[in-house]
Formats: sequence, C-alpha cells, structure tokens
Amino acid sequence: MSSLPTHLPLPIIDLANISSSAQSNSAVSYLSSKLSTAVSISDAFSATGFAYLINAPLSLTHSEIFALAQDLFSISHDSKMKVAKKTFRPENGNTYRGYFPAQTGGDNLKEGFEIGPIDPLPQNLDPRARFNLGEANVWPAGFDGREKLETLHTELQSLSEKLLSLLAIALGKDPSFFEHYLEDSISTLRLLHYPAIEPPAPQQEFCCTPHTDSGILTLLHQDETGGLEVLNAANDQWIPAPYVPGAIVVNIGDLMAKVSGGDDNNDNKFKATRHRVRSSPGKDRYSVPFFFEPGAACLVQSVDDDEEEQGQGVRYGKHVLEKMSGWVEFRDDGGKGAAVAVESVEEIAVDA
Repeated sequence: MSSLPTHLPLPIIDLANISSSAQSNSAVSYLSSKLSTAVSISDAFSATGFAYLINAPLSLTHSEIFALAQDLFSISHDSKMKVAKKTFRPENGNTYRGYFPAQTGGDNLKEGFEIGPIDPLPQNLDPRARFNLGEANVWPAGFDGREKLETLHTELQSLSEKLLSLLAIALGKDPSFFEHYLEDSISTLRLLHYPAIEPPAPQQEFCCTPHTDSGILTLLHQDETGGLEVLNAANDQWIPAPYVPGAIVVNIGDLMAKVSGGDDNNDNKFKATRHRVRSSPGKDRYSVPFFFEPGAACLVQSVDDDEEEQGQGVRYGKHVLEKMSGWVEFRDDGGKGAAVAVESVEEIAVDA
C-alpha cells in the first residue's frame, strides 16, 4: 500500500506478519508476531477503542469496494424497493436483510443495503418473531456485484476470526477462547450511501450522529470523503479519523467492552468509544462497515465470570433485538415510531 500519512490520531496495526502466507515462516517467528500484534490491539482498544488496520488479507481493493457500492445504489429506486425490508415495504418477506431507503428528518440521512452469511443458517427464531436474524439474503435486479460482495463478506468474517483470536490472547485467554462466537454467526455487511445535500435544502452538521456500536467488532471501509470523528474521553474532544488509503478502521462495540472484563479501576478493559460522521456539503459519501456478530443463540459473557457465574451472560440474538428499537432502519415514519416492540426480545427461541 502507499505510504501512510504522518501524525495519524489512531494507532496503526499491521497484519502482514500474521497473514496466511506468514505462517510459512518458522513457528516461533509466527507466534512472536501474533503475540506482538495482540499486544498492539490490546493497547489500542484499552486506550481509544479504535485503530487502523493495514495489510489486511482481502482480495478487493478500496476502489473496487466503493465501485460496488456506487453501482448498487445507482440502480432504480423501484428495483431497490423490491428488496426493501418489510418495515418499508409490508408486502416483502425479508425482515432483517436487504435494502432500506433514506429517512427524512434528523441527522442520519442515509440509504443502505445489508447482507448476511452466504450459507443458510438454522432457523432458530420463533416463527412468530417479527424479525428473522437468520434469513437468507435478497438481491436487487440489475445489480451484478453479488459474487464480489459475497466474497467480501466471507473474507471479512475470516479476518474477524483472526482478530478474535488476538483479542483472546490480549485478554489472557487461549487463542480459541471465542471460537463459539463463530458458530452460526450472523455477521452483517452493510453498504451505506449518504446522499449529497444540495441547496436550497438545509445543510446538516452530521450525516451520522454520535453513538457507540452495540455489538462485538466493526471493520469499516470509509471513502475519501472522510468525516469520521472519534471522541477522546480524556479531554472530551473530537478527533478526526481521516481516510487512509488501503486501511480499514476497526473498533469494538458495547458488548465486547463488557466481555473484556474490568481493569484495576473496575472499568471495562476495552473501550467502546463514541464516534460520529461530519457532513461534507455537496458530496455523496459511501461507507461499508462489517459488523462481526456471533450466532443468535451464542451466550456472550465477561471473561471475568467465574464458574458460579457461567451461563449468566446474554444471548446475542436477544441483545441485538433489544438494540434494534433504536436503529432508524427498523423504525417507521423516519424514526417516529419503533418498528421493534420491546416485547419482541422475548420472541427469540434459542437452544440452551
């Protein structure tokens, strides 16, 4: 990749030495590199909760990924709405995957398209549930990038698996500690388009308001428009996290912060940091985050839980359904009414 900008505000973690090709080196050298990378990740997530990843083992370049996003969102509105989520097109059967249109009002003006795992997942939801977290993907007519996006999802899932192994080492656990998170994982690849706001429409300060991610791990491709800002909790100042050619921004969510356990001050060891995206007037912005998600039935709990506390965590499916009531793409009328009732968190059926 090209040379990195100087004075970047977030740590940089180089994955070159833990790639599949690096395993051809001596076992001692590979293990040393893996331990060193785990320390770097631990330092980054303990301090800022964010980092740049470079030399990630992906077959698609940034420009190819954003070309796919542009191609998808450029197809006709009617074609996109034919695969819109049931929230926005009641006659459709897909509830969790597919397209959602831009919602007017507020500071989250964006349209999006979401895909999940390529292989079918067990239907471990109650048939009465309003949202099927394991449903199959849907694809709009007129878009020929399906195979490439499926490849991207698969490769980002594999990268997440490597990162989870490093997180386990960083937390003093065996590298396989989080392997059960991978079983029937429902990870989401989301393509987002923030349309340019042209006069006389009023300009918005933010195209994505301050928030923390709710889950485990986020891998973000951001385009050259930039605008991402991360809150420095030490001084309550917002720090720009600019676009870096070829780099992926990685951060952890609220659930992973809880999983990381407490430090000497009884704070979470890893930090889920608030972030936002500042608008760029007159410019379209594209963003492609990948959210690593465990299986819906996966029991997620703190690494600090002792034997008596085992089994007292939260099922991931229940966690995500609770969070969905605050997400604009699952709310009716541009966010005026929640499309997810609170009681729907009880509608998930999981195997104990």
